[in-house]
Amino acid sequence: MRKAFSSSRPTLLRAAGSLLSALLLGFLLAVNWGEVQTALRQIALHHFLIAFGLVFVSRLFTVLRWYILLRSGGVPISLAETVSLTFTGLFASNFLPTTIGGDVVRLAGAIQRGYDRAVCLASIAADRLVNMAGMSLTAPLGLYQIWLAAPPAASAVLSAGMVASPFHTIRQKTWHFLRRTLESLAFWLQKPGFLFLALLAGLANMLCLFGANYVLLRALGADLAAWRVIGIYSLAYFVGLIPISINGYGWQELTSSALLAGLGGVVPSLGAAVAVFNRLLMMIASLPGAFTLPGVLARLPKDEQP
Repeated sequence: MRKAFSSSRPTLLRAAGSLLSALLLGFLLAVNWGEVQTALRQIALHHFLIAFGLVFVSRLFTVLRWYILLRSGGVPISLAETVSLTFTGLFASNFLPTTIGGDVVRLAGAIQRGYDRAVCLASIAADRLVNMAGMSLTAPLGLYQIWLAAPPAASAVLSAGMVASPFHTIRQKTWHFLRRTLESLAFWLQKPGFLFLALLAGLANMLCLFGANYVLLRALGADLAAWRVIGIYSLAYFVGLIPISINGYGWQELTSSALLAGLGGVVPSLGAAVAVFNRLLMMIASLPGAFTLPGVLARLPKDEQP
C-alpha cells in the first residue's frame, strides 16, 4: 500500500498543482470579469480565424520536424503516418490529462506500425531537444525585458543563484545536461544538415504560435511589439516546463499571464483570457487525433492505459 502511494505521489502532486493553477487562473479572470467580457467582444471573427490558422499551421511544422528526424534516422515512415501519429499525440496531451503523455502515444503508435523502437524513442527525445533549442534562441529577448524592467532585481537573482550553488556543482549539472543532450542527438549530430532542417521547422512552429498570441493580444487592445511577445512567451515556455501540473494545465496559462502583466504591462485578467483562448485553439487544432487515438490506446499495455 505504501509503495503504491509512493509511486502515485508525483501524479497526485501534479494533479493538486493543476487544480491550484486552474483556481488561480479562474480568480484572475473573475476579478475583472466585466472588463474581460468587454475585451472579448472586441475580438472579431477574422482575428480568431487568423489565430487558429497560425496554431494549426504550427502543428503541421511540428509534424515536419519529427518527420525529418525519423526519415533521417532510417525509419521508413510516410508523411501521412507521421501526421496521424503526431496529431494523435497532440490530442492525448490536450484531452487526456493523465500520466499518458503525447510522446508515449506517439512512440506506441510508431512501434505498433513495426518501426524500430530505439530509433523512434531517440527521435522523440531529439524532437523535444530541437524544440527547446529553438526556444533558447528567442529566450534572450525575454531576459532582456527582465533586465529593462528591474536590472537590480535581475542582478540580485543571478548573484543569489551563484552564491547558493558552488562552481563545481554548476559545472557538474551543466556537464550532465550537455552529456544527456549529446547522447540523445548523437545520431543526428552525424547528419547536421537534417538537424538544421528540423531546427528550421521548429522555428517556424514557434513563430506561428507566437504570431497567434500576438494576434489575440492586439485584438484585445494590448500594444506590444512583436519582439516583446516572442520574448515573453519564450520565457513562459521554459517556466512552464517545471512539472507542477499535469501536462502543464493551468500552470502554463498562469505563467504566461503573469509574465504578460509583469513585463508587458497587460492587465492580468486579459493575459489570462489570451492564455485560455490559446489553450482552446490548441485543443481544437488537435481534434483530428481523436480518430486514431482509440486504436493506439487499445494496444497499450494495461498498466500504461489511462
